[in-house]
Order: sequence, then structure tokens, then C-alpha cells
Amino acid sequence: MPIPTFVNARISLPEATRSALERNADLAIRVSAPDAFPGLLRAEVERGTRRVLVVGGDGTMSAAASVLVHTGTELALLPAGTLNHFARDYAIPTSHDDALALARTGASRPVDVGWVNDRCFINTSSVGAYVRFVRARERLERLLGYRLASIVAALQVLLRVRRFRVSIEAGGQLRAYETPLVFVGVGERSLGLPHAGARVHAGRSALHVLVPRPGTRIRMVGRYALAARGTTAGASFTARLAEEMFGDWCTIELRRASGWVAIDGELALLQAPLRYRLERAALRVVMPAVGT
Repeated sequence: MPIPTFVNARISLPEATRSALERNADLAIRVSAPDAFPGLLRAEVERGTRRVLVVGGDGTMSAAASVLVHTGTELALLPAGTLNHFARDYAIPTSHDDALALARTGASRPVDVGWVNDRCFINTSSVGAYVRFVRARERLERLLGYRLASIVAALQVLLRVRRFRVSIEAGGQLRAYETPLVFVGVGERSLGLPHAGARVHAGRSALHVLVPRPGTRIRMVGRYALAARGTTAGASFTARLAEEMFGDWCTIELRRASGWVAIDGELALLQAPLRYRLERAALRVVMPAVGT
């Protein structure tokens, strides 16, 4: 049977990728708007479909995961976003030919997912500075393009750091912070450059909660610069950049009744407190065999 293939209508596919999809007769292609996408996926689950292929970036994959968790329906990916963090973490090819070959013949493996309140995420979620960065980037992107807008937005956030008070309960410990950012990753995350925030290969299966330690912006930039050069001092500085907590769950109390939260690069307004939890082996993803 053809593999049901879902393409996010909001993304602009390169002509070569579009052609590769259209010439594969074993794919049943459906272009859908993001709001219709979950319902179409849910219908495939109800039919007992063994595997679906999703074309898009991290936000699209996250939306697919929220439907497919605990269903047994396998998620195959054709990465078509700007960064494709999830695909890169699991060595899924970004070449359309290689990704399609894997989608047709590859085996699936279970992966962990996270939840914040009722929202599923597959990479990271954060509160604070990153939310401000995403909102600034979205305002600038139409004028400057994605990459330049990202640079300008990052500079704006760096020059106007805003701290907020937050209480975090994780692993049975309650801690209070005044911080510009709280970061929660599915699985252990790297603190070193150039891969800060990336999933650590064979790292801990847990929620990785990070809160930047107090320090001036100049000191923070200097620490990252040393870490990028791979020096012993850089590694030591990097280890001191953030408070770390690992656990299967955590709760973030905000001062307001609701707050904007970044979820796999998308923004959502959620009610406080923010309740994070890990679900192990909840999603089956088609990926290369270990060691290939």
C-alpha cells in the first residue's frame, strides 16, 4: 500500500524535493494546512496504518508526534525545515532521495517525548528569553529573511536581558531563581559549543532542565568563546554556565496565571503552573540502524 505522505502547506519545498515526492508512486501525497493536519493523521491511526511520512520542520514533526504517541503507527520523516534538529539528532538524512529510501525500507525505534501541560514536544521547550527571541524573529523575518532576522533578534534579546522569578520543582527538589531563561530538553543536552542545546548521543533518558547561572553578558560570551576553542578552561567554564536538573517531571511556577512558552520552536500561551513530564519510548520513528 502507498505510504500516506503529509506535506505542510505553509512550507515552500525546493522543486527537486517536490519532484522527488511526485515521481514516487508508493507515496500517497496529501498537502494540508497545519490546522487540518492532526485530524488527517488521526484518521490514519484509526485505519490501522502502519507508517506515515511527514514532510516539514521540527514544528510539523512535533505536531505529528502529538497524534502518533502510543499508537504504534510509525513516523517517517522527510526533513524540510530550516534547522531540522530532531532529524539530525537521530541521523535521519536531509537529502530527499536518502530520506525517501529510509522511509520506504527503514526500521523504526522507540524514542522519548516530553509534555508540557497538554502539549507534546520532541526536542526542547523554554520560558523567558527564547520566547522573546522567537517573537522578535517572527516580526523581522518578512523584512530580513530567517537568518538575518535571527541575528538581529538575538542581539536585541542580549542587549535587553529581562529576568523573571520562577520556582522549579524537579526530582523532588524545589528551587527558586531569578533568571532570563528556563530550558527543558527531552534527553540530556550538550552545554558546549558549537552544539549547545543539541541532544547528547547515548545521554541520559530524562528531562534536562537548565537555568543559566548569574553573570554578566560579557562573561557569558567569554565562557562560550573559550568553550568553542576546546580548551580545558573552556570546558570548565561551560560546566558552570547553568544549573542542571534531571528527572522524569518538573513543575515551573510563574508569577502570572499564564505565560508564553516555546515548544519545538513554536509559541503557545499556556496556563501556569507549567507541568512537564517525560514519556519514555512513546513514539516509533523510522531511523537508520544504530552504528550506520
